Amino acid sequence: MKHSYMKSMVVACLATLSFIGFNATATAATNYKVVKGDSLWKLGERYSVTIDDIKKLNNRQGDMIYIGETLAIPSKTKVLAAETTEPSTAAPANTAKPEPKPEAKPAEQETPAVSISASEKDLLARLVEAEAKGESYEGKVGVATVVLNRVDSPKFPDTVTGVIKQVVGKAYAFSPVQNGSINKPASEDSKKAVEQALTRKDRLDDSIYFYNPKTATDNWIRSRAVIKTIDHHVFAK
Repeated sequence: MKHSYMKSMVVACLATLSFIGFNATATAATNYKVVKGDSLWKLGERYSVTIDDIKKLNNRQGDMIYIGETLAIPSKTKVLAAETTEPSTAAPANTAKPEPKPEAKPAEQETPAVSISASEKDLLARLVEAEAKGESYEGKVGVATVVLNRVDSPKFPDTVTGVIKQVVGKAYAFSPVQNGSINKPASEDSKKAVEQALTRKDRLDDSIYFYNPKTATDNWIRSRAVIKTIDHHVFAK
C-alpha cells in the first residue's frame, strides 16, 4: 500500500509539472551620483535601461537631473523556471523564437547645457520673478539668460549665487536683492523660464545687462550696445 501510494503521488506530480511553468522578474538597482554632463538619456544608454525606467524608480516626472544628486539605476534580470521533459500527446507547440523587433532609439532629451544646484535654481527663479513679474515668458527667460551669461563672463563671479548677490559700490547689483523682494517665492512661469535658459539655446548674443529705459537713471547703462528689447526691458552687452 505504501509503495502504491508513493507511486501515485509521483505520477500526479509529474503530470502537474508537465503543464506548469513560471517566470519571474527580479529587479535590482545601482546607486549613481550625477556628474557634470550627465543626462537621463546618457544614463539609459550606459546601463541599457529606458528613461522611463529610471524616472519610475526615482519617482520623477520631469527629465532634469542635477550634479551631486544620487539616482537609483534599475537593472533587470529574468529568471525562468525549468520545464519537465515528460512526453506529451498534445500537438507540438511552435518553439521558434520570433524575430526581435529593433528597438527604437529614444529621442535624445533636451538637457541643460549648464548644471546648477537646486538651491541656486530656486534663487535664480526668485530673482526672475522679482525682476520680470508681469513680463512675458520670453522676458523672464531673458533675465535668467543675463545671469547665466554673467556666470560665463570673466567680468563677473563664476557662480549663480555670486552673480546674484554681487555688491557693486555700496549696493547689490540687482535691486530685488537690495529691497528683499527676491525672498518671495517664484511662480511656475519663472521656474520654467530658468529651465529654458539653462538649455542655452538663445544666449541673447551674450547680453550681460538688462534695464528698463523708463526708470533707469544711470546714463552709463544706456551707452551699452543694445541687443534686443523684450517687453519693458532692454538687453545689452
